[in-house]
Amino acid sequence: MRSDLALTLAVVVCSPLCLAEKAVDLKPASVKPGKLLVDESFSGTELAKHWNIAKGDWQVQEGAVVGKEKKSDNHPAVLFLAQPIHNAVIRLSFKLDGTDGFALSLNKAQGHLFRVSVTSKGISAAMDKDKKDPASKNEKLGEAGAKFDKGVWYTMLVEFQGGNLSVQTDNGAKIVASHPGIDADKTGYRFVTKGESLLVDDIKVWEAAE
Repeated sequence: MRSDLALTLAVVVCSPLCLAEKAVDLKPASVKPGKLLVDESFSGTELAKHWNIAKGDWQVQEGAVVGKEKKSDNHPAVLFLAQPIHNAVIRLSFKLDGTDGFALSLNKAQGHLFRVSVTSKGISAAMDKDKKDPASKNEKLGEAGAKFDKGVWYTMLVEFQGGNLSVQTDNGAKIVASHPGIDADKTGYRFVTKGESLLVDDIKVWEAAE
């Protein structure tokens, strides 16, 4: 995919009133939420059957799922939720403990599609390269600087509809971008992290309203 097909705008807005909490009611920027498809608070003692541990160690602890990388895997820890969707709004809470970041990765049937990444210094979004195409490369869609302290809960809202993508966090980071490749059927959501440990909770997924 040619990089000049991507239209990207990244904006950072933060003030002393910026929040850093779980399940903050962030307002969607452009996509109207429709039917609620996923409402996961990890209230049990084990992961529900619809979650698939692809790599690493993922366990429910004190009302959240905790992900850690296994050195024996020689691969980041990956937790997958199979929930086919085309357009959606996703809200989740996360806490970086022993890791410097993670990615929310969206796949298509043919493989990786795009991902939103969080580090201690900010957020970014990128189209993934097609591993079946030697000429394919990752394409950055946007980035926004923000501070994500370890041991603190934050909330992130991700919206995608057609070729448009919007990402915002409760401490003021925002990305707005577009790419024709985003307009594809997605097979589900993957949480990808290195080191230990990442905590994720209060995941809600809404189908985009028509």
